[in-house]
Amino acid sequence: MAEANRQIVLDQLPQGRLSADHFRLVQGERPTPGPGEALVRTHYISLDAANRAWMQGATYRSALSAGQVMAGGALAEVVEAPDSDLLPGDLVFADTGWQDYAIVPTKRLAKLPALEPRTHLLSVFGVAGLTAYFGLLECGQPKPGETVVVSAAAGSVGSIVGQIAKLKGCRVVGVAGGAEKGRWLTEELGFDAAVDYKAGDLRRQLKEAAPGGIDVYFDNVGGDVFETCLFAMNTFGRIACCGAVSQYDGEAPRHGPRGVPGLIVTKRLTLRGFIVSDFDDKRSQALRDLQTWVAEGRLKVHEDIIEGLENTPAALVGLLAGENRGKRMVKVR
Repeated sequence: MAEANRQIVLDQLPQGRLSADHFRLVQGERPTPGPGEALVRTHYISLDAANRAWMQGATYRSALSAGQVMAGGALAEVVEAPDSDLLPGDLVFADTGWQDYAIVPTKRLAKLPALEPRTHLLSVFGVAGLTAYFGLLECGQPKPGETVVVSAAAGSVGSIVGQIAKLKGCRVVGVAGGAEKGRWLTEELGFDAAVDYKAGDLRRQLKEAAPGGIDVYFDNVGGDVFETCLFAMNTFGRIACCGAVSQYDGEAPRHGPRGVPGLIVTKRLTLRGFIVSDFDDKRSQALRDLQTWVAEGRLKVHEDIIEGLENTPAALVGLLAGENRGKRMVKVR
């Protein structure tokens, strides 16, 4: 009898907030690879706010539809790859979806280095770490002595952004939800100040934390936080637009930031959207830097690992609610 393949299907597209009830666990047979394909077994599934954005329509990937295996990337092990240089047991990052086994074109796979803990391949040395690195250094271009503000600062990307900014000699302010996360940012990760968006009067808090204004803003959330930071930018400030999690789950905002065109012109601001693959040609150097900083203890890695494929829907809902610190992932079995 063929080995089973558990899959989590997006049973229905959410019309409001996402819940675990929008998903369904099904079971099929383990698939067989064809020419140019590899069979991989997922070990750790990456959870990201972008998972929710894909349910709203086409982004940098096709929109999801009801009945599909839920999309997502994973750290996976090669089981079979008959006509490639990949060997059984090789580790790869693959667009597997939420399932035990997946068929992936071999041209999209590259063997990952044997690093321990291997979960770092999905966090600081994976998409999260590279997004932080390129978004801050290539788009934000911080200079020593400048003030860098990052939203969703306790998350997988934001927590790394703030630490890299400190390594580059900047004053760093993290925006996060709750006093406990703020203490973690300042006491554990070395941020200079933290702003609690749940505590109200965000504009006043930000002015106290960054009295000289903002030179670089790394935006993960959009919405009110983006608007508040936008109006606190210094002349020739730079904004790296990474995500807009505040707009992914629930009703769309009724309006965007007002007075923006004039503000951008008078302050000569630069706003740049990006995705990590924009910088593939610089990936090797980024990984060398990240690995050096981690090895030297200058970059701390925090991972939030949930056990069990069946718990992936609830884990994503929790991530959207801000439960996690650092990179959230699911250990499949």
